Amino acid sequence: MTNAIEIEGLRKVYAGDGKSPPKEALKGLDLTIPTGSIFGLLGPNGAGKSTTINIMAGLVRKTAGKVRIWGFDQDVNPRQSRAAIGVMPQELNLDPFFSPADALEVQAGLYGVPKSQRRTSEILELVGLSEQANAYARTLSGGMRRRLLLAKALVHHPQVLVLDEPTAGVDIELRQMLWRNVRRLNQERGTTIILTTHYLEEAQEMCDEIAIVANGELVIRDKTVNLLSRLDAKTMVITPETPPGDLDLPAGVDLERRADGSLAFSYARAKTSAEQLLSFIREAGISIRDVRTEEADLEDVFVSLTHSEGSQGLASAK
Repeated sequence: MTNAIEIEGLRKVYAGDGKSPPKEALKGLDLTIPTGSIFGLLGPNGAGKSTTINIMAGLVRKTAGKVRIWGFDQDVNPRQSRAAIGVMPQELNLDPFFSPADALEVQAGLYGVPKSQRRTSEILELVGLSEQANAYARTLSGGMRRRLLLAKALVHHPQVLVLDEPTAGVDIELRQMLWRNVRRLNQERGTTIILTTHYLEEAQEMCDEIAIVANGELVIRDKTVNLLSRLDAKTMVITPETPPGDLDLPAGVDLERRADGSLAFSYARAKTSAEQLLSFIREAGISIRDVRTEEADLEDVFVSLTHSEGSQGLASAK
């Protein structure tokens, strides 16, 4: 199967409450997600990401459009399409009086997984909760509760796993554990992973492809490496032996004098080459102690594509 997810003309309009007009959260979204990929779905707050995920999971009714999950049309085969997808939500929606083992057994029962096919112990080991298998969920730490949410999303062997802001507010150890497990699911079992996150360097590191949405519409969708190559800006950072005086900069080159004494020359690669910039630095009599370059990252691409919308609610873990 070429695509794990196929979305065509997806619209969602939330009715007004009398005081406010109806809100169109999705405006004819078209999106395909390749089978076996780790795919990033990014956008500023209110862009339509959560609405899209909730429609795929069968939690929100769409206004118009087509959604196919693992080849099953939601309108024709709703049970099969829901069975093909597992969602790890942002919210910690756990029963405090269930143990992790009990919670997984109940979840598996809701999906109709026969007892002979349940993998409760295996899943708890995968997410690092074997020792807490029989503890009440209310006694688990916040990080452990997030692990349990991931475990619940896996009980019915979904071909597609959606991680909705999975590492928001968690420590570095849990984040690394989560991504090790996600890569393992993707590489060993071929699970298609869909990730939403505000940590853009996380998406840059994890995702094969990325789609950016804003105001309910697709802004761009491309391979991560192609998105990063869209920006022509580059920065050469020079650490001089002694601080230089005023410099008459070439056209198209900007200079930032940083607090550590380094000089950051920003330039467009299409107009200025690194060799030309180095020649200028030598001719200016600057003795170089160290030199390095800085490339644009996904946050730069995100902000440039979504403009002011992309900067609202944007968090970076740099």
